[in-house]
Formats: sequence, structure tokens, C-alpha cells
Amino acid sequence: MAYDNTNSGMLARNKRREKDTHPEYTGTLNVEGTEYWVSAWIKEGKPGSKLEGEKYFSIALTKKDAPRTASKPAPTPASDSLDDIPFDNPYKGKIALSI
Repeated sequence: MAYDNTNSGMLARNKRREKDTHPEYTGTLNVEGTEYWVSAWIKEGKPGSKLEGEKYFSIALTKKDAPRTASKPAPTPASDSLDDIPFDNPYKGKIALSI
């Protein structure tokens, strides 16, 4: 019988962390059959807060079918004209040659 992962998940230390903004832990979570990516950061409660001085996890969930990173816009085709350059163009009106 196959293991049922419904309503369970896991976190592991993020070995690919390069910046402070990257999660310290990453993993997966299944909630009623829907799969999520889990990102977690270790935070410390601020003075005067309910968790003052205590460490806790700050967690973000992203559906697995959603893009993980912001997609880059499609590149615009190169123009054969120099008239599109947004600054004073000494070549404006002259022919552009491609070699």
C-alpha cells in the first residue's frame, strides 16, 4: 500500500540559500490533496510583542502549480532603426548597418 501524504509536509534546511531574503528552510506541504511549496524563516519576537525574545518560524506557502519565480518579460525584437534610442541620438535619420 502506498504512503498517503495528504495533510502532511516536511521542511529541511535550505542548502541553496545565498541571501538573507532567501528562506532558511524549504519544503513541501499537502493540504487536502493540494500541493504547496513551503518557505520558512527563523525570526525573533520584537520587544513589547506577544513573542518578545522568543524565536519562531515565519512561513509562506505557494501552490506548486504557480510559478516559483517572477517570469521575465519577453524580449522585444531589436529595431533596425536608431530612432528608438531615448536620448539625444547623433545618428538619428541615418541608416543603421548590421555586420
